[in-house]
Amino acid sequence: MSTAVSAATAAGARWAWAEVDLDAVADNIRTLRAAAAPSAVWAVVKANGYGHGAVPVARAALAAGAAGLCVALVQEGVELREAGIGGRILVLSEQPPELLAIAVAHDLELTVYTVTQLADLAAGGAHAHPVHLKIDTGMRRVGAPPEEAVPLAAAIARSDAVVLAGVLTHLALADEPDDPYTDDQLARFAAVLADLAAAGHAAPLIHAANSAGLLAHPGARRSFVRAGIAVYGISPGPGVDVLATGLRPAMSLHAKVSFVKRVRTGERLSYGLRHQFAADTSVATLPIGYADGVPRRLHAVGGEVLIGGVRRPMVGAITMDQMMVDCGDDPVGVGDQAVLIGRQGAEHITADEWAHRLDTIAYEIVCGISPRIERRYRPAVAPAGNL
Repeated sequence: MSTAVSAATAAGARWAWAEVDLDAVADNIRTLRAAAAPSAVWAVVKANGYGHGAVPVARAALAAGAAGLCVALVQEGVELREAGIGGRILVLSEQPPELLAIAVAHDLELTVYTVTQLADLAAGGAHAHPVHLKIDTGMRRVGAPPEEAVPLAAAIARSDAVVLAGVLTHLALADEPDDPYTDDQLARFAAVLADLAAAGHAAPLIHAANSAGLLAHPGARRSFVRAGIAVYGISPGPGVDVLATGLRPAMSLHAKVSFVKRVRTGERLSYGLRHQFAADTSVATLPIGYADGVPRRLHAVGGEVLIGGVRRPMVGAITMDQMMVDCGDDPVGVGDQAVLIGRQGAEHITADEWAHRLDTIAYEIVCGISPRIERRYRPAVAPAGNL
């Protein structure tokens, strides 16, 4: 990166950015620890900390009492290690064989559910490396069938390459607490654990609960819980909203008005010219678009922006780098701050609101905020943590 570009980035020169409140992350960890007790909390920081920044979030979570971290990829674990983060880090699924030696070298605990991965670990030079045996109790994504649990645990016990550190499963419907499926999964998991214990393969750690499991299913908490979206202050789903009221959203999304124009009744704008104005109005342009994570069709499903503490409708198709907002006859000028997600005055727009309008989940919204949107941290962190 050139010196000029680096200086511009350091100065926050772009008029679009996200703010991440690390105090909110820490508060959420403390809230989740209290809810999960006596179980420990491991913070899931995969996907760049759900778009919030893996390294700063990991540091804040550990400082607030998280007992470990979870990632999806070896590369994500290596990033944490290279940032100087110690402690336990678990990779949540089996990994390509060519990455296993790297995982071992960086002391990343690994999830296994096939004999192939065990053989690849041995070939990669592992020795007494901690692994967590994943059982598919009904998610039907990855994991060993329950009937393979004891044979796999026996294979782990016979191997010099690995040692059984944990047994886990993943819940498919924990965010719908009235559905009995979670209880069925937990019963299947308990039966597997009993079989393992009877065969002499009891594991030091047992874990099943994601964020929704932590909040809604006490029986899922076990040794520790894997807290993901809740760490970032977002409810895992409508079915558990009432249990997530103590969480604080950590991310807000901002832009400054870059251009203002008056348009007349009947005029149209943006690609396709699909929006036509019913009255004379002022339109503000914001220098942020779908390449930054604002979905192109958000304007068509009632998306709004806060300017001057007032909700303003998005108008016209959102373009790659810019979008437009109808400000009516209210005064608005270049440099005025807009809030796309977050609070301004008495009004508040959430990632959940975007998700509801777009028929998706808030996970997708925050994970979709582009890397070209600068993350500004409160309290500030060292540059190495500013991803």
